[in-house]
Amino acid sequence: MLDDSIRVLAGDCTVIADGASREEYRGRVTTVVKPDNTVLVHDVDGYQPVAWLTRADSISSTSDPSGFSVVAHKGEQTLRIAAHDQDGFGQYPASPAGTPVGDCPDCGGALVRSSDVHCLDCGERYGVPSDATVREERCGCGLPRMRVERGLAFDVCLDRRCESLDETVREAFDREWACPECGGDLRILRRGGLLAGCEHYPDCEAGYVIPSGLLDGECGCGLPAFDTPSGRRCLDATCEEILETPAVERG
Repeated sequence: MLDDSIRVLAGDCTVIADGASREEYRGRVTTVVKPDNTVLVHDVDGYQPVAWLTRADSISSTSDPSGFSVVAHKGEQTLRIAAHDQDGFGQYPASPAGTPVGDCPDCGGALVRSSDVHCLDCGERYGVPSDATVREERCGCGLPRMRVERGLAFDVCLDRRCESLDETVREAFDREWACPECGGDLRILRRGGLLAGCEHYPDCEAGYVIPSGLLDGECGCGLPAFDTPSGRRCLDATCEEILETPAVERG
């Protein structure tokens, strides 16, 4: 099942854009109305629209054999398109476009990655961390596996119901580090993101988001250090005691 549809309207149209100034055009143009209420009016020249309104607050449209009209409003801006002669009026299924990462094991459709991984045919979706690498290797369920760095490099299935990244990281690091505030064990928890939080919460509120990267020794404060894409850092992002030593080379 696809996300939504894109409306396409073409013909000899008058286009009026009202805002800080008023502009009027006429020509054979194609109007595209996207699911987020963005309206684009294209003529034959170049890539830039003749007129547009991004994420309108409201859109109304009419269509009959004699023509069509579209009126979009956003704040003090109004965009009107009225057809004198209609060439076409259609509504077409649409989805986010993404990088192909394989085939869906459920229906055989194409899996693509945009903000998540989804099937273009059946619409099945799998949330993935933004830093994850989707691999060619397949899980036993038929889905691709992904690699995510959270202290170690973990290879897990795209479907968290099949193989949980949280559980994999928990098995590796739960109670491995001591809380610098009270000496208790740091537990691996899911609170928005994956973090290492003190077992004595709420009496001790120490908690640290586990960064994207590989373990790289110990910080001067005693917490683990990480080699991340932005450089070497402590588990505690606010710590100033990180030792400026070269990061361990990744294998």
